Amino acid sequence: MEARILRADDRVPTSWSNGGGVTRELTADPPGAGLADFGWRVSLADVAGDGPYSALPGVDRIITVVDGAGMVLTIDGDAHPPIRPLRPFAFPGDVATGCRLTGGPVVNLNVMTRRGRAAAMVGVVDGTHTAKVPENRSVLLVALADDVEFSVGPDPGPDPDPDPDPGRTVVAGPGDSRLSRFDAVLVSGTDTDAATLRSVGRAAVITVSPAGDAQ
Repeated sequence: MEARILRADDRVPTSWSNGGGVTRELTADPPGAGLADFGWRVSLADVAGDGPYSALPGVDRIITVVDGAGMVLTIDGDAHPPIRPLRPFAFPGDVATGCRLTGGPVVNLNVMTRRGRAAAMVGVVDGTHTAKVPENRSVLLVALADDVEFSVGPDPGPDPDPDPDPGRTVVAGPGDSRLSRFDAVLVSGTDTDAATLRSVGRAAVITVSPAGDAQ
């Protein structure tokens, strides 16, 4: 397994491709990929006003309002019910989409997957949570509050040790097991190893699988 901490303070803001807002990329696959060639991508977008979304051919999107009151999306001419905070909403990125804010600016957690290459699921958890990271998949935990705790260790399988050895936990040093708001940790299972990601606090959990292999 591989685990990597992604700090919010390290992100560089960039303008949307249509110039209507600002985004901060958390991670993408392959690393360093741009909008034209990513397999999947996760970012935080600052939305200050109403306007159209950028067209992304061949891309599926899941957005979650993580700050602010919410918004209404009009997709292919149809206005959908308001998207409330912390409720993921999926829609195709290659259909004409407009946004109307319902109560001022918002921050959206934006998950994009290239059709035929990857698929994603997004959930919001609060309190103690355990996420399995199967072989050849990735789980991204994004802190939605300050002082979210986490640990990563080998997947114990269907019959876990009731008193696991804490020495197996993958944590680099003091302070590495805590996340501030919008910090993240990316855990990837290799082709020979799976993992378990445990967290305490409010967070978004994003699971990414190869296309055709989502569960």
